[in-house]
Amino acid sequence: MKLKKINEKLQKALIEIGLTEANVLQQETFSTLKSGADCIIIAPKGAGKSTTIVINVVQQLVAEGEESPRALIIVEDKTKVLEMETLFENLGSETNLRVYGVHDKGDLEYDKNYISTGIDVLIGTPNRLNEMFTTAGYNVNRLKMFIIDDADTILKLRHDTKIIRISNSIAKTQRIIFSEQLTERIEVLADKIMVEPFLFEIEEEEDDFEEE
Repeated sequence: MKLKKINEKLQKALIEIGLTEANVLQQETFSTLKSGADCIIIAPKGAGKSTTIVINVVQQLVAEGEESPRALIIVEDKTKVLEMETLFENLGSETNLRVYGVHDKGDLEYDKNYISTGIDVLIGTPNRLNEMFTTAGYNVNRLKMFIIDDADTILKLRHDTKIIRISNSIAKTQRIIFSEQLTERIEVLADKIMVEPFLFEIEEEEDDFEEE
């Protein structure tokens, strides 16, 4: 995949699963995301937003690190948690990244105990992550990326307060919002948690986008 200064291990994994060309979304956002700046990324369904998230997390974290998570990804539901975990299995196959997903139907105590053993990437639903962060007191000082996927859908379900609460527990990190639409709720949330975010609005092209 032709992206500037892409990690070799990530590049190898992408080639192995047949992703040899970066799409418009990945080309336009890669350098800015790599810089660590806050970003709001608006793109239609099927534009490859989830793949873009995983590519950029693997790029920034590269290899196994500290005991505490270095990337936190908020997704809508259990299905999205499992989909994101599978993407990491594929795109992070050449790294030692430890990825773990939590959702509302999981065992809270098991999740907390597992995370305490050390992970790099934590994926979860707003409800479960809010429960965990308010009761377990995780060390988030090493967190490099705070990402919300499908933000428009998540905010329609009125998870704004939970997301702000989680974000407020993290002092300094890169915050990234992915959404199909730039809604008033997203603008309000961005004002509360982000610092001068870059805005990307990717238009749908005639060519078919890759799958989410």
